[in-house]
Amino acid sequence: NRSLGSAGEEFVLNYERARLIRDGCETLASKIEHISQVRGDHEGYDILSFEKNGAERLIEVKTTKYGIETPFFVTRNEVSVSEQNASQYHVYRMFAFRNAPSLYTLPGAINTSCHLSAATFLALPR
Repeated sequence: NRSLGSAGEEFVLNYERARLIRDGCETLASKIEHISQVRGDHEGYDILSFEKNGAERLIEVKTTKYGIETPFFVTRNEVSVSEQNASQYHVYRMFAFRNAPSLYTLPGAINTSCHLSAATFLALPR
């Protein structure tokens, strides 16, 4: 799963660079950061990119080798960061990655673009 996730992040890094270069924003394209590699996973997003106007775009990449309808896991921190930065936050959902990589985006707070259900609990013995 880690290698799949890393491959998805690399795909999105290249996608974002191409998007900004296509829009004539080469300087912004050169400033894109792979946050999860540079700072770690605790930031709540994987990639720092930019809008054409220079505003920051915070991207969390979720990758699966399965189809478009496959659910994905998010952390409490990712949900929180997406709520605090809703106007800048985007989930980039990579699916069918091994055979025919495809992508869609979910802008804004995760709890407004997705139905969330508890998948794990933290248990502390009494």
